[in-house]
Amino acid sequence: MNNNKIILTGGSGRFAKVLKETNNKLKIDYPTKRQLDITSFSSTLKYIKKNKPKYFIHCAGLSRPMDIHDKDISRSINLNIIGTANIVRACSEFNIKLIYFSSGYVYPGTIGNYKENSPLLPINNYAWSKLGGEASVIMYKNSLILRLIMCEKPFVHKFAFSDIETNFIFHDEVAKMLPKLLNENGIINVGGKIQTVYNFAKKSSHNIKKISGRKFFPLKPSMNISKLKKILKKI
Repeated sequence: MNNNKIILTGGSGRFAKVLKETNNKLKIDYPTKRQLDITSFSSTLKYIKKNKPKYFIHCAGLSRPMDIHDKDISRSINLNIIGTANIVRACSEFNIKLIYFSSGYVYPGTIGNYKENSPLLPINNYAWSKLGGEASVIMYKNSLILRLIMCEKPFVHKFAFSDIETNFIFHDEVAKMLPKLLNENGIINVGGKIQTVYNFAKKSSHNIKKISGRKFFPLKPSMNISKLKKILKKI
């Protein structure tokens, strides 16, 4: 097993692009979908067996647009649930550390400031698919689940919710934290300061306009990140 090597799925995704640009000195392999098809257990096992990394970071999956998880649930299940289960099975064959990128939207979103052990109730089908992935990851002890609410920098939308409090964090901030989290286990909420989406967005997009989000999301999907702060502080 390569003591420094990392395999990361979702190499063509938004977070991977930012990770490649950061100077974190991580030795990361970004396989293409053709090289590593997570929907195929044999493909996943073959790639892992050949490369035998120390860490496997699972970022790949179906996310936007959110309504795709309602319109095509088979695709959502295949990529986000079955695909994740295939990775868990393959990593467990070689005791490879698995880091799974989940979502903060697995919490109900009604009271906010959710801790890692708070009751769960996904707010939409996307969040259900991420929790479905978590179900297999949590069975494997050599794993870490990161519940994130992250987005591109600058904020990509023209409007931002002024009545929804959450703790968005930019991709580049997570990329800088990642090396410090690799050896943790269990579940960690990863986010920034609790604030409205509008207040977060206007810091990077000055022409952003306010809009209500109560028709689309619960008003308080924020997470408690005290565990994250404690980990980062001790390193």
